[in-house]
Amino acid sequence: MVLSPNVRRGFRALIGEQLWGGLVAHGVTRSYPAGSFLLRQGDPGGWVLVLLRGRVKVTGHDEEGAELLVSLRAAGDLVGEIAGVPQVARTASVQAIDRCTVQVLTAEVFREFLRRNCADSQFTDYLLAKLSETVPYQMQLVHFSAQRRLARLILELVALADPGDPERMQVPFSQEALARALGLSRSTVAEQISVLRASGALGLGRRLLVADLDKLADSAGL
Repeated sequence: MVLSPNVRRGFRALIGEQLWGGLVAHGVTRSYPAGSFLLRQGDPGGWVLVLLRGRVKVTGHDEEGAELLVSLRAAGDLVGEIAGVPQVARTASVQAIDRCTVQVLTAEVFREFLRRNCADSQFTDYLLAKLSETVPYQMQLVHFSAQRRLARLILELVALADPGDPERMQVPFSQEALARALGLSRSTVAEQISVLRASGALGLGRRLLVADLDKLADSAGL
């Protein structure tokens, strides 16, 4: 079943609309253009970002400096929640895929919000779910075929797009970025894109577009 972008998700789904509205009322609103960094690995912590609009990719770097995709997040999620105190360095970088709008809260304000609203258990549940994403994306999908890995990543990218975005069916990653994220060669990704286009899951043409979500979900094994 493909996740509808209209579904309330992430931390927002866990705490409900009333508490989510209260959380958003705190802090300072900031916008980030596509491609910019919201957080960088190694920087000090001390604040939490509440994602209101747009998608981000969470990346880390291996010992050789290569970028590894860890997870994707979108409206309704939190970022920077693990290194919420100044003494803890950021364990990953967060980069905007689209233009993003966030609410910036200090760690102290965020913790007080949780305490005052008895939302610590929901935050613990959210943390536990997100900690499973500390393994690079290519390792999370290592047991799947190249086609299934590619289809799942594209499906997640589309599912996390804002519902009002007229270009939400467009894949925001280049073939090279898809290959890097999945630990595949660029030629393998190009070959699998051709297969997905032949099946009707992806559209023809220069741009990488999803043409049929159900066919893409079949290729993803969902």
